Parts: sequence; structure tokens; C-alpha cells
Amino acid sequence: MIEYRIDRRSGVSTYQQIVQQTKQALRLGLLEPGDKLPTAREVVELTAINPNTVLKAYRELEREGLVEPRPGLGTFVRRSLARPEAAADGPLRGELVGWVDRARASGLEREDVAALVASVLDQRFGAPGSAG
Repeated sequence: MIEYRIDRRSGVSTYQQIVQQTKQALRLGLLEPGDKLPTAREVVELTAINPNTVLKAYRELEREGLVEPRPGLGTFVRRSLARPEAAADGPLRGELVGWVDRARASGLEREDVAALVASVLDQRFGAPGSAG
């Protein structure tokens, strides 16, 4: 089961963090069709956020066709976003882990690595929100 980690200093709304983390788990194959998401109550207990925030995130995921609520049972994953190339245990992840380890060994901090990766992603895929 997924455990949400809320970063109150990120500048990203709490409900959007839940949506993003769920999508990331779906992309990595950590959540698969049929898996149950934690209940709003469970998320509230672990993160101390408002239950309406959790429900808003789940509604967004439902609107995107990724999850479905089952009354009295919970919210379940409807479809995956996983690609074998992006699997949590795939070879590309292994290469990335090695690269990150080298970056850390060379003295880069987390923020340095994030900035470097973001700049390469923007260059190769286009900046978020751009037509590129």
C-alpha cells in the first residue's frame, strides 16, 4: 500500500501531492489494477491533513480514470500507468541509481541533482506547460 509523504514547504498543494505520488506509484508499477488505496481516515492519521483534501485528490484520480470508488469497500486502482522500461526494478532505474550515487559522491546535494535533472528534462522534453 502506498504511504503518502506531504511536504508542506514544497509550494505544491497537498491534494496535488497525493495525485502526483499516486501517479508515480502507478508509473513505477508499485500500484496495479485492483490494488486498494488507503482510506481517507488512514491518510489523515499518517499525515495530519484534512480528509476533504484526500477525497479531492481521489476524485481527481477518479476523473482521470485511474481509480474507482467502491461504496463500502474503498477506492481501488482501475488502470496502470506502468511501462516496463520505467519499472521500479528495471534496468533504467538501476542506471539512474548509479548516476545519482555518482552525483552524491561528487558532492552534489539533493537540490543540485533535482535542478540538474529538471534542466535535462526541460531540454529533452520541453519545459512543463510548453508546447515543446
